Amino acid sequence: MCAVATRAACYGPAMYQPDHGRFVAPDPAVSLTELAAVVPATLVTVTTAGLAASILPMLFVPENGPLGTLRGHLARANPHWRELPGDVEALAILSGPDAYVSPGLYETTRRTGRDVPTWNYTTVHAHGTIAVRDDPAWLLALVRSLSDRHEAGRPEPWSVDDAPAEYIEGQLRAIVGVELRISRLDAKHKLSQDRETADFAGVMAGFSAGSPNERAVADEMRRESPAR
Repeated sequence: MCAVATRAACYGPAMYQPDHGRFVAPDPAVSLTELAAVVPATLVTVTTAGLAASILPMLFVPENGPLGTLRGHLARANPHWRELPGDVEALAILSGPDAYVSPGLYETTRRTGRDVPTWNYTTVHAHGTIAVRDDPAWLLALVRSLSDRHEAGRPEPWSVDDAPAEYIEGQLRAIVGVELRISRLDAKHKLSQDRETADFAGVMAGFSAGSPNERAVADEMRRESPAR
């Protein structure tokens, strides 16, 4: 647990970051906010049977606690939640766009041949303690918030209120809430920032004409380019 009062000091070095520091996201909380809005988390804890991992959407509540809280729910049939007695150390991983980087995209490869493949990606690791929340009112508020967030961009957003109340009540009985109180945030944007300008431009151009994943990484690289 982070014993420091300031938010910045709690962004610990648990995730590997090269010494040049160019992959460190300037504000991990912003990165977490952006990723939690569009991707699920992978929740990892240690259980009596070893490591357990579950994929679930999680709602980031930045105002709840010094570094915020992640809230989500698991199926009641999932044994993972039964291995969370009291407060248990946990890691939530949220990953953004990623793509393979071929040396053929680098200008330096054409000049020297001295390059190898790599991977570009964005990711956030949220560490903290996680506890079970098995309260129908808490779960309903969470499900409503998650649904409203992910339905917001649709032309005809679905609402929890569109379903029969007794049906929703039955669905709530089939899930269990979990709440991760964040003690440390690490965020990494590995987007070719360590390459020469011509190499960076070559990767971005190649990705811009590539697959949907590659185009998404190119968009992230454009956001990074002013800082080069």
